[in-house]
Amino acid sequence: MPFLGQDWRSPGQSWVKTEDGWKKTTANERNNNGSLERFCNVDECFNKENLLLSLSYDMAAKKRKKDLMNNNTKVPYFYKENWIYVHKGSTKERHGYCTLGEAFNRLDFCSAIRDTRRFNYVVRLLELIAKSKLPSLSGVAQKNYMNILERVVQKVLDDQQNVRPIKELLQTLYVSLCCLVQGMGKSVLVGNINIWVHRMENILQWHQQLDNIQINRPTCTGMTLTDLPASLQLNIMQRVSDGRDLVSLGQVCPQLGTLTEDRLLWKKLCQHHFTDRQIRKRIMVSDKGHLEWKKMYFKLSRCYPLREQYSDTLHFCSHCHILFWKDTSHPCTANNPESCTSSLSPQDFIGLFNF
Repeated sequence: MPFLGQDWRSPGQSWVKTEDGWKKTTANERNNNGSLERFCNVDECFNKENLLLSLSYDMAAKKRKKDLMNNNTKVPYFYKENWIYVHKGSTKERHGYCTLGEAFNRLDFCSAIRDTRRFNYVVRLLELIAKSKLPSLSGVAQKNYMNILERVVQKVLDDQQNVRPIKELLQTLYVSLCCLVQGMGKSVLVGNINIWVHRMENILQWHQQLDNIQINRPTCTGMTLTDLPASLQLNIMQRVSDGRDLVSLGQVCPQLGTLTEDRLLWKKLCQHHFTDRQIRKRIMVSDKGHLEWKKMYFKLSRCYPLREQYSDTLHFCSHCHILFWKDTSHPCTANNPESCTSSLSPQDFIGLFNF
């Protein structure tokens, strides 16, 4: 049985019989000829003005349709799936391989940014793509990237949360685009340079909006963080994984500022992100003989990457070669699906498509 690919269908051409013989026509030519014959018919009583007006309407409609498909980034025209098959070679059943851009288009990242558990995962993935993988994306994937980024910025503006990581993401993307636009003549990016200049202007505009954001104080009459006992406040602070958030928390009021200077709090934060060997290389002792855990944390963070933790991640089934979100099932044929499933960090997700 022959294999029928996507190109076996008719390309939309048909044959019509004329005085000179059979002639091949396309669907667009049939529509244009039909419209001209309809408007040029004497029985219709259309004058030349109505004819030109109707033809101009047809041209405007075609232009709007073309702009909708090519230039309007608001309308996604790609599929959104809960899982995709990642194939890295051609077989009798499948031809080609799955690329990073294809996976980025087909997986439902637009819904993921609305989920609090997946938001940081998607933001980290966007940051890694901005650093090194943006030129490897197709034109559709690059447009999808900017579309998702715009939704991320809009969510931050609406929720007034996660302002700093998004500003860092925009800064990283802008610096990368400045380097890539200089090599536009070397086919580094897909598309006209004016499109990318416009996108860079949007990035600067989004960054300005985040700079001017005003955090509104919630109208809550119940118990606040400062009303809790000091032991509970420290217990909550130990759940914060970024030292910069602790510094910002300490600037709210003097009471929280005193608690955020607790040496045990910064010690646990250092032990969470760094190994004992890394800590021993960057030991800092105060004049009183105590370890300066807070200073050590920021010094270590400049030398080593922080430990990444996510509430929900993408998973990969090694038996079915399927990529899926954790809370969505996939048609696994293994006897023990859990043993074949592994969690993927954002870096592992990108490394999955390094052929």
